Amino acid sequence: MHRRSLLASVALVSLATAPAWSQAQEVRIAHVYSKTGALESYGKQTQAGLMMGFEYATGGSMTVAGKKIVVIEKDDQGKPDMGKSLLATAYSDDKADLAIGPTASGVALAMLPVAEEYKKILLVEPAVADSITGDKWNKYIFRTGRNSSQDAISNAIAIDRPGVQIAVLAQDNAFGRDGAKAFKDAIKKGKFVHEEFLPAATTDFTAGAQRMIDKLKDLPGRKVIWILWAGAGNPFKINDMDLKRYGIEIATGGNILPAMAAYKNMPGMEGATYYYYGIPKNPVNEALVSMNYKQFKAPPDFFTAGGFSAAMAIVTALKKTNGDTKANTLIKAMEGMSFDTPKGTMTFRKEDHQAMQSMYHFKVKNDPAVTWGVPELVREIKPEEMSVPVRNQR
Repeated sequence: MHRRSLLASVALVSLATAPAWSQAQEVRIAHVYSKTGALESYGKQTQAGLMMGFEYATGGSMTVAGKKIVVIEKDDQGKPDMGKSLLATAYSDDKADLAIGPTASGVALAMLPVAEEYKKILLVEPAVADSITGDKWNKYIFRTGRNSSQDAISNAIAIDRPGVQIAVLAQDNAFGRDGAKAFKDAIKKGKFVHEEFLPAATTDFTAGAQRMIDKLKDLPGRKVIWILWAGAGNPFKINDMDLKRYGIEIATGGNILPAMAAYKNMPGMEGATYYYYGIPKNPVNEALVSMNYKQFKAPPDFFTAGGFSAAMAIVTALKKTNGDTKANTLIKAMEGMSFDTPKGTMTFRKEDHQAMQSMYHFKVKNDPAVTWGVPELVREIKPEEMSVPVRNQR
């Protein structure tokens, strides 16, 4: 009887420890993103890039430091409350060691305190708002995605000239507001004359465009409307309002390939972009382009590169920690860490964990071989050329 009880106890202990042992052999990563919702196309690109990035960074093994990489997908639908809840569930119930995401800036801002509460890393990709690594930041937050300031400063480098009169059309949300503020701060030579914020779901831009035209039309010199828009709606339809009659031109940053179909009608338009598959020349980008064509019969897009970069950052960090996923160990490894990406080398700035990275000044070319306006490289804007403010209170 005593022997049977002893055997039963050993069996129970074995059963109880099996899941814990199994988890110890894994790196569990939650990806919270807009699998559905207004930014669905962005989210799906990020997920595809993330998985290709893990495959590339691990040489196809999907293991790092002897541990299997397990990705747990969560659909926040672009809703802040849902993102917050899903991240908490991932950290607690799913035993995620760290998390990646989300797609929308509003969702990211809701998720930041959750990472701090659970004392686990959240690698933000691709949400852009400055406040994520600014006043809402905490030490568990890193970001491979570019921030509003990097977008703004690079676009200012592309279009800011003495005598230029500039208006901004942006979405009335965290992405649009932070982006417009950063762009306004970055304009040093030209004059910032108007900002127009419209609801993110806007489809008719006529009234807003007319207000900008009225502000710009009688001003001297070069006149530019800089557009900052994400998701649905086509703000470039304002070009149909005969802007040329008033000497007004449009400028904007890069975007996903379907959105850049609108660029075909604006050859010569200038701006700066985070990524276009034909621009960076390095082995990692070559691998991404090859893998994407093989899997999807198409070139990688804007957010595919971001997901790939996030995977490269995580694998680089885990190699440094020999698979240790404790937050403080990862923070120590990641602060100041440089890693390869499809855009070249990125480096996490110690002060706010923002990835310092190149941006690309482009001019649009109408290539009949493709359905989008091609952003031809004018020049690479290196990280050291952009004085990106540290906006947190560390």
